[in-house]
Amino acid sequence: MTTVRKTVELNVPITTAYNQYTQFESFPNFMEGVESVKQLDDKRLHWRVSIGGQEREWDAEIVEQVPDRVIAWHGTGGTLNDGRVEFEPLSDTTCRVTVTVEYDPQGLIETVGDKLGFVDGRVEGDLERFKRFVEEQGAATGAWRGEVKSGELRR
Repeated sequence: MTTVRKTVELNVPITTAYNQYTQFESFPNFMEGVESVKQLDDKRLHWRVSIGGQEREWDAEIVEQVPDRVIAWHGTGGTLNDGRVEFEPLSDTTCRVTVTVEYDPQGLIETVGDKLGFVDGRVEGDLERFKRFVEEQGAATGAWRGEVKSGELRR
């Protein structure tokens, strides 16, 4: 497994950044190679991406979600990946977002891309595009404020 960790500071309140990040179906607007993310229910997502010209699909389950603090997931089936997004207030109008992704490169193209740092660059670019997306909007396009703890949904 390979781990990538990247951080960006946003000029929006933490609630705005968090609320926008809960709008998973908007990810293709700022994540390179993401064709679609379908929210199947409050805890499950279906991803379709293009990696090195190859299509990949998988499901992910949200295992931890605390408003304005964290969203963590575990890949289930298909491409193996786990991740965590942490939100930290810096002031009333700024925040820091840190994304950590663990994944298992599949095949020669992904393994070479991993060794050359392509995924590292992609995560960094995705965060920068998220920053521009949410700052230009000025407000989140939606919000989900429920909680998931130890894989259990709490409303």
